[in-house]
Amino acid sequence: MAKGPGKHYRKGLSLVEVMDMFPTDEAARAWFEDVRWGGEPACVGCGSLNVQCGAKHPSQTHRCRDCRKFFSVTKGTAMERTKLGLRIWAIAIYLMSTELKGRASMKLRRDLGITQKSAWHLAHRLRETWENPETGPFDSTVEVDETYVGGKRKNMSKAKRKEFEGQRGPAAGKTVVVGAKDRATGQVVARVIDRTDAATLQGFVDEHTSPDADVYTDGSSAYRGRKNHQSVAHSAGEYVRYLDGTAIHTNGVESFWSMLKRAHKGTFHRLSPKHLQRYVNEFAGRHNIRELDTIDQMRIIAKGLEGKRLRFKDLIAPTGRSAVAG
Repeated sequence: MAKGPGKHYRKGLSLVEVMDMFPTDEAARAWFEDVRWGGEPACVGCGSLNVQCGAKHPSQTHRCRDCRKFFSVTKGTAMERTKLGLRIWAIAIYLMSTELKGRASMKLRRDLGITQKSAWHLAHRLRETWENPETGPFDSTVEVDETYVGGKRKNMSKAKRKEFEGQRGPAAGKTVVVGAKDRATGQVVARVIDRTDAATLQGFVDEHTSPDADVYTDGSSAYRGRKNHQSVAHSAGEYVRYLDGTAIHTNGVESFWSMLKRAHKGTFHRLSPKHLQRYVNEFAGRHNIRELDTIDQMRIIAKGLEGKRLRFKDLIAPTGRSAVAG
């Protein structure tokens, strides 16, 4: 692919190249098998390498000679029992990994020639792969900040305004997300939270930063008392200051918020609290692998499908993990 502006050192993939890579479902299946097993299929049930390929089964391509169970590359992944062709999955991974502001399910529906319901479910299953609890702990200089996701109060219906009656400030009727960015690596971690008190915010910082890390925040009192903590007073118009030649600011993590906010307003238009964590995971995950070649990004996402089952009935469930964390 021809080099261009931006991250020109990366090797990208054009849509034409992707279509050539995955001309059929079988070609896509071979790619997924290579990503998952690297040429040595392992039984999904017992882990045995004594596997028969090309099994005579209407839907399962492999058979374990030890436990005698049939399986395929989709077993035990977010693709399990999918009715979509694996070519659709591979192309969707490409589209989701290369769209910096995300891809709405309606656009994905048109791109892939499937229903909006299928596109919505597919997108959320791919977002599951970006959940990375192992990010961090950050141990250099870490910027921490919160943002508020939701519509403007003046644009809400009367019923919606009544629901948030009595609430004041930037969080009224919105969902809070806290994030941290490591300056040394550029890695980001973010989480939807219920409140912005000291216990919640400092607990997040403790979980994702080492005790000796320098932590930079805005002037929120919730962070006061932390070791190696510096802040800038946004309320007084201070956005950067220097201490012994080091720039103290939260501009890095705020640039991450700006991408999420542009996606909210320009792509998705509405991010419900129920599913917000998955969208946050998507943007943090895509940010964290942005330096890699496109094919490597795709391989990471495909590998991340393993162990991430998300059934449609769980996705729309009113309670449980789906309702709380995304």
